[in-house]
Amino acid sequence: MMLARVADSLYWMGRYIERAEHLSRLADVMINATLDQTDAARETAAIALAAVGDRDKKRAASPYEAARALLLDREDPNSVVTSVARARENARQVRDQITTETWERLNLLWLRVTDPGAAEAFEDGASAYLHDIIADLHLFKGAADATMSHGEGWRFLLLGVYLERAQLIARLLEVGFGEKRRRIVDHIALMSLLRMGCALEPYLRVYTADIQPKFILEFLLFDEDFPRSIRFATARIEEHLMDLATNMEAGAKRGPERLAGRLKARLEFADVEELESGGASALLATVNAECARIHDAVYETFVAYPLEMRLPA
Repeated sequence: MMLARVADSLYWMGRYIERAEHLSRLADVMINATLDQTDAARETAAIALAAVGDRDKKRAASPYEAARALLLDREDPNSVVTSVARARENARQVRDQITTETWERLNLLWLRVTDPGAAEAFEDGASAYLHDIIADLHLFKGAADATMSHGEGWRFLLLGVYLERAQLIARLLEVGFGEKRRRIVDHIALMSLLRMGCALEPYLRVYTADIQPKFILEFLLFDEDFPRSIRFATARIEEHLMDLATNMEAGAKRGPERLAGRLKARLEFADVEELESGGASALLATVNAECARIHDAVYETFVAYPLEMRLPA
């Protein structure tokens, strides 16, 4: 069984990398919204801000300033630069567990976002700069997948990625379609929400140009082939936890794989018609709550397990 500190670092490296990519995409959509002064553009910026918590300092700023802060604010614990720095620190602590290619991709990304000229590069071409960051994050994930052994370390990394992804997409959908908010109906704003989830082109291949809230919900919640749908993410969470559970010692406490299996089944057998008539908030709240429970169970099982289980008898 992998050392707890190693599992913890790889797990959080995955979470921070996924968070950085999602925030970069939200910032990019906000930047594009600044090019248009329509109501749809303002609604798009509001969606992106709400999806990251709608913190007061960003709500008071223009979409451009909010995107810049979301990317480069080192005082913000949830900014892209902070997320990348934390991912790199976790990677540094387990340098012997990841490949040189994986480390180099992450280090190059960290150098890009912490460079003294980062703010100037953003000012010179914000959208191009964000696209480069997203491309670097894709290269990191590709390097990890192509060069790391697909054993326990790789599974903890991917477990972090998919848990973070499921919660981020659930929050985005709650912002767009939750009962407590004004639901999005504007065609341009709906397309922007799909872009925030990196889902516009895959969605169009399934539904052509028929962009409707119910289809967006169905696609981002239940599509079993799209890698950013919540159903796809929860299936991967269960898959990785089941594999990790097989490597545990006899008598070790288990639980996260059962929670993941229950969440996966809930999404597999959800009634789409019932969701459309009754609203998505309850299911999205369940996804967030169950992901939080899985996170706690992962810690109890793999990180904070009793001392007597760590040492040989």
